[in-house]
Amino acid sequence: MPSALPPDRILQRRREVGDRIRAARLHANLTQEKLAELAGMDRQTINRIEQAHASPKLDNLFRIADALHVPLSDLVE
Repeated sequence: MPSALPPDRILQRRREVGDRIRAARLHANLTQEKLAELAGMDRQTINRIEQAHASPKLDNLFRIADALHVPLSDLVE
């Protein structure tokens, strides 16, 4: 049974998190591929998170924050 799409307010917040990750990645002069490598993830996952096509798991957010050397709170305010 397919799950229903999240409400618009959730999708908007997912976009905001993706935008913060992208901004932090660009500030660090990293490509999606390099961030994925540093975070132990694949580039497609980074892309889906930045584009808000996927909801990131908490563990992946920890990995991304660590790879970017930023507090997790900077990504999920």
